Amino acid sequence: MGFYRMKELVVKSPAFENNKLLPSKYTCDGEGVNPPLTIEGIPEKAQSLALIMEDPDAAAGIFTHWIVMSIPTTGIIREKHAPGTEGLNSSRRRGYHGPCPPSGTHRYFFKVYALDTKLDLGPLAEKEDLEIAMQGHIVAQGEIIGLYRRTR
Repeated sequence: MGFYRMKELVVKSPAFENNKLLPSKYTCDGEGVNPPLTIEGIPEKAQSLALIMEDPDAAAGIFTHWIVMSIPTTGIIREKHAPGTEGLNSSRRRGYHGPCPPSGTHRYFFKVYALDTKLDLGPLAEKEDLEIAMQGHIVAQGEIIGLYRRTR
């Protein structure tokens, strides 16, 4: 039995570079809207994309800022736009929750998954529900990391 290497998606943003600062526009200090993303390398067999944005540096553990499922495989997520069905973030609200770290520089992982199915768990789905539903359906994945530190 050979080693299977999952295909990697290339996730980029015209708004920020990987492991560089997010513009304040996308945070609680600005408009608090989601940044634009582009996804390259989506396999032909992919039926949809899913996205999980999270902050592993939050004091109380991983803070989920945004989950979206049933994203079309066009490879584009526009700014200020929910590209699919949004679930609940760690604030128990649907939609994008812009970075707002209380202290220090935090990392924000925008994880994108190409799936061989379409998932629509509904608007009350949480990150754990999405992760369970994606099991066995991920055909490729990738991420981009944005950093943010409040300057106030």
